[in-house]
Amino acid sequence: MLAAACMAVGTGAMAQSLNSAYFTDDYKFRHSMNPAFGNEQNYVSIPALGNINVNTRGNFGYQDVIFDNPMYGAGSDKKLTTFMNPYIPVGEALDGFSTWRNRIIGNVGITILSAGFKAFGGYNTIELSSRTQFGVSLPYELFEFAKNTGNQTYDMGDINLGAQSFVELGFGHSRQIDEKLRVGAKFKLLFGLARADLKLEDMTADLASSNKWVVSGKATADVSLKGFKYESEMEDYNDENRGQYEQVSDVDVDGFGLSGFGIAFDLGGEYKINEDWTVSAALLDLGFIRWSENARAESSGKPFEFDGFHDVAVTSDRPTAGEELDEQTDRLGDDLLDFAHLEDKGESGGRTTGIGATLNLGAQYNLAVYRPITFGFLSSTRINGPYTWTEGRLSANYEPLKWLNGGVNLSVNSLTTSFGWVLNIHPKGYNFFIGMDHILGKLSKEGIPLSSNASLSLGMSVTW
Repeated sequence: MLAAACMAVGTGAMAQSLNSAYFTDDYKFRHSMNPAFGNEQNYVSIPALGNINVNTRGNFGYQDVIFDNPMYGAGSDKKLTTFMNPYIPVGEALDGFSTWRNRIIGNVGITILSAGFKAFGGYNTIELSSRTQFGVSLPYELFEFAKNTGNQTYDMGDINLGAQSFVELGFGHSRQIDEKLRVGAKFKLLFGLARADLKLEDMTADLASSNKWVVSGKATADVSLKGFKYESEMEDYNDENRGQYEQVSDVDVDGFGLSGFGIAFDLGGEYKINEDWTVSAALLDLGFIRWSENARAESSGKPFEFDGFHDVAVTSDRPTAGEELDEQTDRLGDDLLDFAHLEDKGESGGRTTGIGATLNLGAQYNLAVYRPITFGFLSSTRINGPYTWTEGRLSANYEPLKWLNGGVNLSVNSLTTSFGWVLNIHPKGYNFFIGMDHILGKLSKEGIPLSSNASLSLGMSVTW
């Protein structure tokens, strides 16, 4: 609920880089991955069409939560059910979840306007982008508890859900130091629109009696958004002897405006070892945002009893087969709110947060016997708390014509393995690129990707 409130205010999203194009010469937005990179051509991007990007990555998805209903045709007329269906074996139901952390991280972005030109002894860039990042990190034990409730203790650790949105105005410059070394830097002004963080810490569940569970943990929700406030109401405890408690039940946003301000830096370098080998390194998004407001809600931190999860089935016309999915979802949401006991703590006076830094390390080999072909390896590490990930990407790049190049690549990261590609068309006067860091896999019959990994980047610019 809180993350959705934050994400809704973003007019665009994080202008995520296309890592598949890191070694693609004259890809106009290479400077977003390493500020030392320049371009052969000057350019001005087509407003709002210069760099459009959709990117999600994760280690669980639709296919791990939704299953074919084993009771279809045998008492049920619904084809699909959830992993919690009692007729699906525990091992099969939990097989798709990581035993460490289950994460989905998303970036959907647009560059409002960008320009690059040669002047002042080097290559310069000016860029205005709207950026939003969102992520969720869930422990394996949460899914195990939901599916395989038994006489044991579940130590679920932390649950994290977050999103942030801000506008970025960047100024970059790169120049050749000598024949081998090129360096670059970018200074960025950050205008915060919204940030929301929901964290449940040290969650545990212990069997207290034959039909009750005791859940303990601490929930904290921080939202920095102009005009944001929590709405509370009095609720009855399940135990009537305990009376009532005040609980955050909804949120309200009155107006819209700038919620914070910050700065960030990109630093990079490229070194040509010889005619065949080139290495590069960059540290991106080294900065922070100071949010002027922060609405905080917290749980009481006291253990809470509830009667556990029950048979969840997407379908059944028979009362004995369990509740409908929407009814179970509503009840599950009520149970989770009861456990969290979020209470409005009012305005806490602002906060300072990072935006998540990225470290890129690259090595490129130019095939000596045929110069149009190069091979590259890119190591990328995103440093962002519970949403941190690292990736290694091996690429093969080909430039058959001076105005046409691209490549294919294979990446292995801490969330998944995937294939990527890029095509860059850049004759004088015009540039068009399209590519994917993650090729979209199979879709369900409803058109939903089975995996949480997908990527699409494309854009157009005027060049000279």
